[in-house]
Parts: sequence; C-alpha cells; structure tokens
Amino acid sequence: MKPLYPDLSLPPELGKNTLRIVPLGGLGEVGRNMTVMEYRGKLLVLDCGVLFPEEFHPGVDLILPDFSYIAERMDDVVGLLLTHGHEDHIGAVPYLLRLRNDIPIYASRLTASFLEAKLKEHRLPTDNIHVVAEGDELSLESFACEFLAVNHSIPDALAIVIRTPAGTALLTGDFKMDQLPLDGRITDLRGFARVGEEGVDLFMVDSTNAEVPGFVTSEREIGPVLRNVFRDAPRQIVVASFASHVHRVQQVLNAAASVGRRVCLVGRSMERNMRIAAELGFLTIPDGVLVDGREAHKLPPERRVYMATGSQGEPMAALARMAQGTHRFVELEENDTVVLASSLIPGNENAVYRVINALMRLGVHVVHRDNAKVHVSGHAAAGELLYAYNIVQPANVMPMHGEIRHLIANGALAVSTGVDPDAIALAEDGVVVDLTDGKVRIAGQVPCEYVYVDGHSIGEIDDDQLKTRLTLGEEGFVSIYAAVDADSGHIIAGPHITARGMAEDDAVFREVLGDVTAALQESAEPGNVDTYKMQQAARRALGRWIARRLRRRPMIVPVVVEV
Repeated sequence: MKPLYPDLSLPPELGKNTLRIVPLGGLGEVGRNMTVMEYRGKLLVLDCGVLFPEEFHPGVDLILPDFSYIAERMDDVVGLLLTHGHEDHIGAVPYLLRLRNDIPIYASRLTASFLEAKLKEHRLPTDNIHVVAEGDELSLESFACEFLAVNHSIPDALAIVIRTPAGTALLTGDFKMDQLPLDGRITDLRGFARVGEEGVDLFMVDSTNAEVPGFVTSEREIGPVLRNVFRDAPRQIVVASFASHVHRVQQVLNAAASVGRRVCLVGRSMERNMRIAAELGFLTIPDGVLVDGREAHKLPPERRVYMATGSQGEPMAALARMAQGTHRFVELEENDTVVLASSLIPGNENAVYRVINALMRLGVHVVHRDNAKVHVSGHAAAGELLYAYNIVQPANVMPMHGEIRHLIANGALAVSTGVDPDAIALAEDGVVVDLTDGKVRIAGQVPCEYVYVDGHSIGEIDDDQLKTRLTLGEEGFVSIYAAVDADSGHIIAGPHITARGMAEDDAVFREVLGDVTAALQESAEPGNVDTYKMQQAARRALGRWIARRLRRRPMIVPVVVEV
C-alpha cells in the first residue's frame, strides 16, 4: 500500500458505468466509520461514527469524520444507512444532521432506538428514522438496497447489499461468524452466497481481525469464566465494557444471578442503552438482579457488581474515576475485583495499562484479556474472512474498518482465495475508489482531516493547538514579565518569572534572573525600544537555562511592556 495517492481532479458527475466510493473515516484507523457512495450525482452514506480521543488529544471529547466533501451537496444525499449501534458507527450522526436535519436514516430496531435517544439529547428531530430488518429491500434513487443479518458484539447488526446500474456492492459492516450466539441470530451466510451467485462486483469487508488466525471464540464461552470470577471474588466487583455491548451485559447479569450477586449499571449511557435493549427484548434481566446506586451501596461488598464504562482507559469514564478515587459513589478498596471485559482498541494500550496500574496500587485484583478469557472479539478472524471470500467470490475487494496493517492483511486473504491482486482496492480515509465497468481503480483524493469536538466547539481546534496543549500538559508553562522605560530601555519592573504545570517551585528561577535581566538589557536600544526583540532575548536566555538545569522544554511566554 502506498502512503500517497494521485491527486486527480474528480469529475463532478460520474458516468452511468461508474460507482464512486469515498471513505471519510474508518480506513487507516479503528473508529469514525463513514463511507459515501456516489452514482450519477446522488450520494448514499453508510454509517457515521466517531473516533474516541487518545492521550495525545488533550481536551478533545470526540473526533468526527470530515464532512467537507459532502457539506455543499447535502441535498444530493438520498439516505443514511447504519449497520449497527456502536458509537464508532452512529456517534457522529447528530453532527451530520446539523448540516441537514431531514436526511432519511435507515437502521435496525435496536440501532434506531439507540440513535433516537441520542438525537433527542441533541434536540434534533427523530421522525426521519426508519426501521429496517434483515430481508428488507429499499430503493433510494438509483441505489437498490437489501439488508442481511450479521452477528457482532451488539444485537441487530446488518450487512448491506447496494445494487446500482454500475455494479453491486456488499458491505459486511462489523461482523463475525459466531455459530452459537447468545441471541440465536447468526450471520446470514446463505444470503451472502445468494448475492455472490448473482455477482458481487465489490466486496467491502471488515478488516479489524484480519491478522488473527482461525475463528473467533463464541460469546457463550465467556459465561463460565465470569461465573467463576464472580463466585471466587471476596468483595465487590466492577466490570468495565462498552456502553452498547448488550451481549456482554447479558453475560454479567446471568453470572451475577447465578452466584447471588446484584448488579448496578453505572453511567448515563450504560443505563440508557440497557434500558432500551431490555424494552425491545434484546436484554433479559433476571428477576431481582438489577439495583440502583443507592440500593447497591447498602449491600455487603460480596454481593455487589457494578457494570461500568471505561474499558479503554478513557480518563473521564467511570472506571478511571474509580481508580483515581474520584467516583461519586463507587469506592474501590483492597481485595476488590475489576474485570476489563472488552477488546483493547489499538492506540489505547497506554491509557488502559495506566488505569490497570492505578487499580493494582489500590490492591485491586484486575482480570483482563491477558490473564483470563473474559472477552471475545466481535470481528471476524482470518479463518472467517477466508470463508466469506470463498462464499461470495467477489470480482473486486475493498478492505474496510481497520488500521493500515489490518487492511493489507485483509487484502492478502482475499488474494489467497483467488481474487486478482489488481482487484484489491487498498485505500485510506479520503482516497477515492471508482468501480467502472466491473473494475476498481484509485481515482484520487478528497480532504479528510480529523474534526475535533471540544465541548460545544466543532472543528475549531487544529493540530497546532493540540501540540500546544500537549506541551502545556507534558512540559509546563513559564511566563516572564518585565516593564521597561519607553525612552531609555531601562528595566523598571521585573523580570518576574512564574511557572505552571511544573514540579519545581518558582523559587528555583531566582538563579536565572540575572541571565534574563542581562539579556533584556543587551537587547534594549535607548530611543528605539523594540519589545518584541527584548521578549525573544528573554525567551532564549530562560529556555537555555531550563533545558540545561531542569531538562525540560516548557512553553515560554515573555511579556515586555513599555512604560
């Protein structure tokens, strides 16, 4: 895979034999999945998710797909199709709807319900959400769509067949082939085969586990492990998972009921999603097992289980606050047990292990994927992907959803089943793929930057500002203040040096005051005072001293005023 692609001028209108595919997120990363299909000037959007910030995104709440490619063409969007209800596939929908709030949205019953609750929080209309199910067919202009059932770590997930005059595409969404799923709903391999017999011109396939050999273990195998952990834990238990992982919460409820423990759901998103799942019949709550926070606090520790978010080490999530001792009602103590019952998203390793270390300092026993079978993936491993390729027998393949290494590994699997290497469209976010006369080619690129959400601001933070925040957070901030006579250039106040975000006391800077004063005086020109020149001289003098004496590189902000 080449890191750079031809920057070609993209024609505003495509011929009748061309289907254009533009990934705006999810290719080259795990998250913010969004793909746009274009045929004869009409746009079909597939998923619209968020990427969660990492430790080098200080102050960022969410990362959105870059909508700029379609922002001026929202009237051409004929529909938004959602494969399932995880945040990395639906989390950015409210932000897309700010560009046009009446886009027709099609999703399965659970996904639609999760989205409806989210849109209400954003005070957006929900009457444009339409529920579809496996087996349903839908016509949106020149896009004829069909939905197929797939198994994933959340119920009610769908694959989507998109038929156009330029060819047929099959998008798996996130999927696996669990043969004994908790809800009995398996991936519709017969449907995959039927569509394959018709002819799939472009197979768009989940790549997340393409490097993992064999087949993913069934979700059912987690149940006995959780029961053993719950039975043997001497005190209270905290289980951390995604707020939308209905299957995992079901396993926790079942395990708790089997050993006489009661479960408290922690966090607004966890409570909301599980309430919706239970109301729709996707979650079965054993009698008497669920309690609220007040009731849980009254129970003896050996009968309590808290089901919380924070399995990815997110600093503001419930688990991280528990590890820091700042959670409003869950206090962890020695001999408590924490179970991290979800996958480790690439890039989150440091944050997760930081939380694990903080928990272990408290004397908490931490159970995670490295020391117990408390998680199975929701994504097809290499054996399942090979199976899918052999069933569908596509003419062309576009690996989806994953980092570069996952996409490349997925492409190699397709080639091993007989797909022509030239028919593998390896693309990253923003790279345009055209399917023309049954063949794929890289047609160019469109802008596809990270769009940061910081509080209520969207897209107002850029990478330079993030670098500044990182510097402030890691190296600290030092300010210098001095006042000089406007005529003579003599220093009449200061210099005063103040530091923030550094372990050293301000008193340590006394020994450099002479150097800074000398630098200011040497740069002052009587009768022609240049405060900018004086500020830079002070910055250099202080920066050299800090690098030599303190071994740090803080942000230095000098202020010299004329009086």
